[in-house]
Amino acid sequence: MVKQITDQEINHLPPHSPALRASIFARAGWLAYVLLIIYASLYPFTGWQDMGLPLRNYLFAGMPRYWTGFDVVTNIIGYIPLGVLTTYALYPLIRRNPALCIAVLFGILLSGAMEASQTLLPNRVASNLDLLTNSLGALIGAIIGSRTDHLMIERSRLRYLRHRWFLPQASRGLIVFALWPLAQIYPQSYLFGNGQFLPVLSEWVSGWMTMPVDLGEWLHNGIILTVKQYWLTEAIVTACGMAGALLMLSCMLRQRASRSFLLPGFLALALVVKTLATALLFTPENAFTWLTPGAQGGILLGLALVGGGVFLSPAMQRRLAVLLLLIALTVVNIVPANPYFVATLETWVQGKFLNFNGAAQFLALLWPFFAFWFLLHSTHRLKQT
Repeated sequence: MVKQITDQEINHLPPHSPALRASIFARAGWLAYVLLIIYASLYPFTGWQDMGLPLRNYLFAGMPRYWTGFDVVTNIIGYIPLGVLTTYALYPLIRRNPALCIAVLFGILLSGAMEASQTLLPNRVASNLDLLTNSLGALIGAIIGSRTDHLMIERSRLRYLRHRWFLPQASRGLIVFALWPLAQIYPQSYLFGNGQFLPVLSEWVSGWMTMPVDLGEWLHNGIILTVKQYWLTEAIVTACGMAGALLMLSCMLRQRASRSFLLPGFLALALVVKTLATALLFTPENAFTWLTPGAQGGILLGLALVGGGVFLSPAMQRRLAVLLLLIALTVVNIVPANPYFVATLETWVQGKFLNFNGAAQFLALLWPFFAFWFLLHSTHRLKQT
């Protein structure tokens, strides 16, 4: 039986000791979170112009005249995970107080860079208060991370379950899949219809050409679907998007892992996130607006696809996941916009959640491409044990 080292022994081990292990999950999570911060800080990435002010001018301006407790709290909370993940990503090469200092410094530099960049965006306001609160959040996160890194990485119950249920090569895939429930937050035309990039691309092209361009309208050439055809389309998108994501998870599981528990559990989590997000972004009465007849049929069809797919080999599950996600991505981009969804979207007031909605849209738009990256990249081929 292997002797388990104590916390005191961990603290005195050299950084390159084989007894200490880096966490690929933590490092990939850190990178993903940094990208989310950048996206949320600079969203919607339009209207860049030089105001004639030095980028550092906001540092020496007075405190903002208008601010709310909500802004302060969200700025602090938003950077706490960054501080935690930075210390976890540095482990075990840099630990304890040096990791704390680096995490705080990185948080200050990242926040400062984002605020300076917002000076070039007319619809954003650079604020020294934001820099201060973001830095405070990074400090809190760094303190938490530097005191818990060995517990979460070396002794974590999650790490134990990770190695018990998932294949060793699944770390990057787990990061991608963990983002799937979050990718359902942003309002979408169809349930699990992630990757609808044509509207965003149309906005960019319109801004570049200084004239309105609707690539979706050009692609479907004026096709109008009936109500039943919309339901059928949503059933296809829902089934393929859901089954593709769950089969991606299934191909990362060990043979002894309980698929009958994990797959429905993550599906339920995604639906709960979708329901809560809909209630928050619209009204509580509309929490289940997404549960249309097409979505209901798609969930049932998706469950049937997953139920048959779990009996395939991991390699076949991977290929089937790619095919299903590709079908969902293609259909959601070539069919006309759902008029019922458009009418519902008109009641959406973004308000204080503008920055958060930018990050949510980022996930909803790019999640399928993250999944393709994991499923198709040769270095991510999984060997069943």
